[in-house]
Amino acid sequence: MAATRLIVALDTQDMTQARQWATQLDGHVDAIKLGMEFTYAQGLDAIRQIADGRTLFLDLKLHDIPNTVAKGLTSLAPLQPAMLTIHASGGREMIRAAREAVDAAYPADRRPLILAVTVLTSMDAAALHDIGIDRTPQEQVVRLGQLAIEAGADGLVCSAQEIAPLRNALGRRPVLVVPGIRPAGSASDDQKRIMTPAQAARAGADWIVVGRPITRSPDPTAAASAIQAELADA
Repeated sequence: MAATRLIVALDTQDMTQARQWATQLDGHVDAIKLGMEFTYAQGLDAIRQIADGRTLFLDLKLHDIPNTVAKGLTSLAPLQPAMLTIHASGGREMIRAAREAVDAAYPADRRPLILAVTVLTSMDAAALHDIGIDRTPQEQVVRLGQLAIEAGADGLVCSAQEIAPLRNALGRRPVLVVPGIRPAGSASDDQKRIMTPAQAARAGADWIVVGRPITRSPDPTAAASAIQAELADA
């Protein structure tokens, strides 16, 4: 099994802070994540500046009618992301449109992974019930995961607790990117379905995403290095 790799989430609206974290963590993480918070505050040119040759996970979670999502993904091609996110709940046709857009707009050797977000790690069974879904998070994740992979997604974003059920249902093929990771002793913040880095690695995560436990640490470099050591020992 391939080693689990570490993505640091640069969750900030501040350009200077994002640049500082990215530079400080060079060589200590495998990729950086920029999402809605930074993108809406700073724009696409700022993403290009922060990415600057780094492996970029662009986490914008597109969710709209198929044509709009396809055009949105095409517009992101100049940023050369390694990974992009869409919502699996957008449905089969939206995912197919995303697949076609990425295949047409990106060179074959720099084509990003399309990752379908299943159930947000801030949601539990009660939160799903509130929006009319009477399944457990695990059941909903597997259902959406199967649909997304069948429709052309390369992988999935899921909580660590759903790695094993997804591997049982879909095998090793999908790339699994796992947020909601908290080293032992860290605060859970607004995450509800969490695991430690080692637990996620042993369960079969390809990538884990860690934000605040690294970026809010007094020594982000040491925090990232400790997580990498934990992954190596898993």
